[in-house]
Amino acid sequence: MRGAGLAVTVAGRASPGAAARTLWRFSRPHTLIATTTSILGIYVIAAETLPGVAVGDALGDLGLTLLAGALVNLYIVGINQCEDVEIDRVNKPGLPIPAGLLSVRAAWWLVGVSGLLALAMALTQGWVETVAVGAALAIGTAYSSPPFRLKRFPALAAASISLVRAAVVNIGVYLHFASTLGGRPGLSELPGTIVALTLFVLPFSFAIAVLKDIPDAEGDRRHRIATFTVRLGPRAAFLMGITPLAGAYLGMIVAAPLFLNDASAAVLVAGHLLCLAVLLWLTLRVDLTDRVAFTRFYLRVWALFFAEYLLMPLAVAVA
Repeated sequence: MRGAGLAVTVAGRASPGAAARTLWRFSRPHTLIATTTSILGIYVIAAETLPGVAVGDALGDLGLTLLAGALVNLYIVGINQCEDVEIDRVNKPGLPIPAGLLSVRAAWWLVGVSGLLALAMALTQGWVETVAVGAALAIGTAYSSPPFRLKRFPALAAASISLVRAAVVNIGVYLHFASTLGGRPGLSELPGTIVALTLFVLPFSFAIAVLKDIPDAEGDRRHRIATFTVRLGPRAAFLMGITPLAGAYLGMIVAAPLFLNDASAAVLVAGHLLCLAVLLWLTLRVDLTDRVAFTRFYLRVWALFFAEYLLMPLAVAVA
């Protein structure tokens, strides 16, 4: 792998600025932002709910966790692009590999280094982070790579994404911060807000997993990736994604004042009502036949995902 750096392109070596832009595109920015906001939000919840802890404590550990999360994210989205080059030539020709900005060899080099660094960092941070990082890497590999290649099976593909985003991130990262901030890292010690956040993100992640395939039906069909869109059609897949997502918002609106004593019910109810209204407004305006327009819609759904990790910590801080 000597010489297989990020700057390897079809035309030769790129400038540092171009290499940085290529790396940014390769990292799938919406997923990287989601990982970052998730870790930051969970850190605030941990600092606010654990006794005798301030938000400014253990900032060094927060920085290392953010770096490890970014590396895991890069590994997962990177291995998917390395395995799906031919599919992406149809579905996502603007990604770095099909666009000729990054060689497959260099991409594999990035994937390998990011995975090894993430695991090495986790091993220095204790068993909780090691388990969380190891689980995320294993699921990401099984999703994209043979022999499992779970993305071929829509239910398992959606379950894989939901498991990482909901359980591994929310529970694993919280337990890690609980241990570094002086709490007791056990499932029985999870605050209600983390339980609620995990239950909320499960259907949200499922929705993301289903919706992301709607504009990609052509390439998936050619390469025999039987997504819900390929099997059922775009409209049925769209309803399959939006329905549980709307239900998650309604569930949080009802559950917050009844069960979440460690968060402001007013903030959660008002915030989730607003997000639900935005979701319904976007849903009524979406055009399933326009790939570009639907991709914009999909990225706005991700923006609602980011908002959840601002809303829940805000509700905890206000309480």
